[in-house]
Amino acid sequence: MDMQVWRARLMSGQWFSHLPVLLQDSLLAAARLRRLTAGQLLFKRGDAPCGLYAVLEGAVRIGTVSEQGKEALLSLVEAPHWFGEICLFDGQPRTHDAFAEGATTLLRVPQATLLGLLDQQPAYWREFALLMSHKLRLAFVALEQQSLMGAAPRVAYRLLQIAAGYGEVDGARRVLQLSQEQLALMLSLSRQTTNQILKSLQQEGAVRLGYGEIEILDTRRLEQLARV
Repeated sequence: MDMQVWRARLMSGQWFSHLPVLLQDSLLAAARLRRLTAGQLLFKRGDAPCGLYAVLEGAVRIGTVSEQGKEALLSLVEAPHWFGEICLFDGQPRTHDAFAEGATTLLRVPQATLLGLLDQQPAYWREFALLMSHKLRLAFVALEQQSLMGAAPRVAYRLLQIAAGYGEVDGARRVLQLSQEQLALMLSLSRQTTNQILKSLQQEGAVRLGYGEIEILDTRRLEQLARV
């Protein structure tokens, strides 16, 4: 996989495609390929900053597990998303664990290289701030929904978000590589509640449930439910 292939895949994402060409070139020139096997740890909570990552293939599971064994799943980061930028700004340890969800291919731009680039081109800080602020907006929406919306509207809204790549890609996917358990963890709902909602949506013809995947059949129905 060469740089032109990397660029083509990353250009399907809103953030990278809108960067100045010189910054795109600098990131790709500094990037190194990293391949992970299913379940392999990329970094854990408390680790020192190690740089910025982009997903080329597969997905990365971002979350944490409590001392009691309870898991909090923030998101599954898929191609062509970038992640790891928080540590770029504050230099503090990693906030969560990151594991490969299946075989995964990443690009890594080392922290020191990024900081050196930003020292030379301070105007580029804005681009990384935009990457972080987009995720901050999503986090605020999720917190608001958890307080104000019922379980079913939250399920519908999150399915639509994932299908649309959280606003990072053009167009929407129909088939989501997502288990019911993962969706429940993302929304802090019980697996039983999530299963009941999804089965109801399947009976309505809005989704089709498969092994480790959810296919969206009726986007309009999900949109109606998400507005409740």
